[in-house]
Amino acid sequence: MSYHDVTDVVRANKTLYVLASNSLYSYNENDKSITTYDKARGLSDCEINKIAWNNVVKRLIIIYKNGNIDLLDSNDDILNINDILNYTTTDNKNINDIFIYGKYAYLSTGFGVIKINMADAEISDTYRLGFNVDWIDISNNDIHVYSRDKGHFKASMSINLLDKNNWNRVGDYAAQTKENKEELFEIVKTLNPGGPKYNYFGFMKFYNGKLYTCGGLMTSDRPGTIQVLDNNDWNIYQDGDAITNQTKLTYQTLFCLDIDPTNEKHLFAGGRNGLYEFYDGKFHKFYNNDVEGCPIGSAIDDGNKEYELITGVRFDNNNNLWIFNSQSLTSSLTAYNNGKWNKVELQNLMTFGKRSLAWAEDIMFDSKGTMWFVNNNWTGPALYSYQPSSNTLNVYNDITNEDGIKQHLTNVRCVAEDKRNNIWIGTDQGPLYLETSEFSSSIPIFQQYKVSRNDGTNLADYLLAGIDVTCMCIDGGGRKWFGTNGNGVYLISEDNNTQIHHFLTSNSNLLNNTIESISINPTTGEVFFGTSSGLCSYNSNTTEAIEEMNDGVTYAYPNPVRPEYTGPITITGLTYNADIKIVTVNGTLVNKGRSTGGSYIWDGNDMNGKRVASGVYMVQTATQTGEKGTVCKIAIIN
Repeated sequence: MSYHDVTDVVRANKTLYVLASNSLYSYNENDKSITTYDKARGLSDCEINKIAWNNVVKRLIIIYKNGNIDLLDSNDDILNINDILNYTTTDNKNINDIFIYGKYAYLSTGFGVIKINMADAEISDTYRLGFNVDWIDISNNDIHVYSRDKGHFKASMSINLLDKNNWNRVGDYAAQTKENKEELFEIVKTLNPGGPKYNYFGFMKFYNGKLYTCGGLMTSDRPGTIQVLDNNDWNIYQDGDAITNQTKLTYQTLFCLDIDPTNEKHLFAGGRNGLYEFYDGKFHKFYNNDVEGCPIGSAIDDGNKEYELITGVRFDNNNNLWIFNSQSLTSSLTAYNNGKWNKVELQNLMTFGKRSLAWAEDIMFDSKGTMWFVNNNWTGPALYSYQPSSNTLNVYNDITNEDGIKQHLTNVRCVAEDKRNNIWIGTDQGPLYLETSEFSSSIPIFQQYKVSRNDGTNLADYLLAGIDVTCMCIDGGGRKWFGTNGNGVYLISEDNNTQIHHFLTSNSNLLNNTIESISINPTTGEVFFGTSSGLCSYNSNTTEAIEEMNDGVTYAYPNPVRPEYTGPITITGLTYNADIKIVTVNGTLVNKGRSTGGSYIWDGNDMNGKRVASGVYMVQTATQTGEKGTVCKIAIIN
């Protein structure tokens, strides 16, 4: 999580709790330690709105934007109160302020006051006043509520506060006097809890073990910042006014980026206002139609340079940088290499009112060097393929499935190639794929895979039909990871018949059910999810397959397996779909199976499900071509 923008600090004896970028961390003034908190470490939700410390019960109350509430004590134990979150009402449930009184927290809400018993972790009372309460004060056994809309109301704590008639208007609204926290903010300025600068990850790409990210979506509140995760460290590229002052244009909203395959320090990013070039994390050069020879055009009739939309960038194998200039009267697809521009002149790319496609994105090259991209816009949702060597463009805008049913799509959002070289698209009606035999067909048929119900009938259902797929990735085992618009993440088996996982905020540590991007570390199999609430990951243990197994690249971990370890044992560095046998030193078979991508998971049990005895176990493999060998050994200590 990001902890960059500090908005509140509260003191709890010698601990400071800091609300920053809608996330939480603490600072222990005695030992100078910093502890960060997030959903993977016990919090119930994301996007914290307000915090307050109750010194009577020694607990911090954490209010989330959606109305969820956590209570955090000094031992970092957490209790959740989700009544407001789960309560269905037409009332305004916004929580505007917190007032601590005894063991209680009084919450100012859009419809009145909620009284929380922080000792028992429960809602004690709800006072429905029928108007928005901005803040509360309690003095002399009277409770005062202040509303910008209705004024100042007072009631005695000794009478029935549930009765609205016992609340009397006694004056006009008065602004709240805020506690002076300058000293606390000065302390916090010196702290570094780590993390990215912003929780925006609408575009992500793995390259050489690093996760490159940028904002990704066309929203005005996302700064143009590139954030790179290298192991556990974040590298934030030069951004903000330093770039705005040079380009004389707002540096905001980067949609995409790609890394120069000849030099990892060299990077290009497409944004709202043009094309940005970086070197070693520093801004190097900016390209728009003010640059001589650059064909980039404006999306606005008056030539407004604040909207020269570069929505796709990707290097090919010949080191050409391909860019797509959306909604331009003068340009669409262009290749750039070493100062030279080569503009593609194709009328089928100028169909948005004589402009280029409204929102072309997700440029990728398949295993044969063909470029694919989508038009993710309701004006003409479509899939495109382009062959640079022949200047040939195919347009797939009549999406009809194998049953002859035309798909009435609003968005074609993303594209990916699977292990069988089929091309998948994510749409607002679910995923579909185009088999290689259909690429050049005059009337191409898309497959909307049918999953059997296995209920004794011949009935089947289309895979994830009606699910809005926003992004996808194919992992080393050929499995499909589908991110969705509000429905979490699906993991589907390589043969498409099995739903392996469906991650939601309710059943996992997923930060938000709206997924903006997915990227996979091919070496470790770790899957990263850019959500509308920030970045999280899942250790899938499915890595990319290798060409040849040997003791230099194939190994098991943990190894040795010690008595206290009861988790999975991972064998990595395997070829695709390798047959695996785990045997004792005298050749007794204890486990067998097939690799998923470049990995195989063993639970440490024998064929009967019992934990194997202490000893050394041999991992024997056979490739798809029948080559056999022993690739590594595993020591088990019980």
